[in-house]
Amino acid sequence: MSYIRLVVCVVGVYSMFLLWAIAQERLSVPFQSIDGSSSDKFHSPLFLGTCQSLLSCLSALGYILLRRKSGQTLSHTLGLTEPSKPSTNGSVNGSANGVAKVNGHASHTHSHDTNSRNKSLLLRYFQCAVFITSAAPFGFAALSYITYPAMVLGKSCKLVPVMLMNVVLYRRKFAAHKYLVVAMVTLGITMFMGFGKEKPSKASKNADLSAYTQLIGISYLLINLLIDGATNSTQDEIFARYRVTGQQMMFWINLFCTVLTSVISVLPLPYIPVLHPSTSGTELQGALEFIRTHPSVMVPLAQFAFTGALGQLFIFETLQHFGSLTLVTITLTRKLFTMLLSVIVYNHKLTSGQWFGAGVVFAGISVEAWVKRKDVHAKRVIQEKEKARIKTL
Repeated sequence: MSYIRLVVCVVGVYSMFLLWAIAQERLSVPFQSIDGSSSDKFHSPLFLGTCQSLLSCLSALGYILLRRKSGQTLSHTLGLTEPSKPSTNGSVNGSANGVAKVNGHASHTHSHDTNSRNKSLLLRYFQCAVFITSAAPFGFAALSYITYPAMVLGKSCKLVPVMLMNVVLYRRKFAAHKYLVVAMVTLGITMFMGFGKEKPSKASKNADLSAYTQLIGISYLLINLLIDGATNSTQDEIFARYRVTGQQMMFWINLFCTVLTSVISVLPLPYIPVLHPSTSGTELQGALEFIRTHPSVMVPLAQFAFTGALGQLFIFETLQHFGSLTLVTITLTRKLFTMLLSVIVYNHKLTSGQWFGAGVVFAGISVEAWVKRKDVHAKRVIQEKEKARIKTL
């Protein structure tokens, strides 16, 4: 049964996110207007985020309710009530003198603790939503300055900015193999960008791909990765401090993302590079007007939102039943196939130097995954030996 579940998760992650990647790249290039008079780009990244987060929120809610146990309250189902711990004799029943008063005080204290916990938890969820909403426009904007395969390659290297920030800010030290991985990833990306000849959408047709253009794209991508790193750190903190499931986290974060992006989309904001690239009206008005005049955008938009929502469910299912190590392996190979699929579907021209650079990057990331798998296996062996020793006592 576990193998069938694993196969379903792998197929789900691969199929959903490969289709999602195709839709994402399609949304980054111009669309023909309905009268054929112009070809324009879709400049509403927050609207994209709203569509995906809304469907993700609904799919997570549906999954949670489907797996809901009989007799379970809604607050417990949504992770707002911490699972109760076994209580000692006398703490629950009121048979002893004066216990009713003590229990009333304990009930009041428990209610206060629950409210405090929920406020703190929801604040963490909102923090993740702010990070995600802030990161998405930078990733979308990067596609105007670098090619999609370059972006996929860069997104595969979250370890690099995380390590650099830890070394610079906190003077933390890492294992020797991590420095090797960072060196390989940095070398590979440098080769990929240096040997590239294909022009992204911001490059003029008659101009060579300038270092300045690539620098802008890499800067946007680096900001996106740093904010993603903050999101991942906050999610780790939530799992460590609160007893919630991945689907509960998925529901609340996407709910806050939907509310946040919806509010921003209806505000009459001025032109803000990357964050609000629309020049007139609200972002919602601009997005709806673009859909009206460029109806061909509806198919990739729906594909982007639908596959992204279902893909998240498969990711959390994999994380819950098989752990982060299996998920890292799946997502690593998925990104490799995403890059290959982008090259095939959109006919990207990669030089031999770029292929070699991509190979160096994925080789470096594979070293990290292999060392992690080895460490986890060693820990499991130690735990099994400890359990066997305890049984013999």
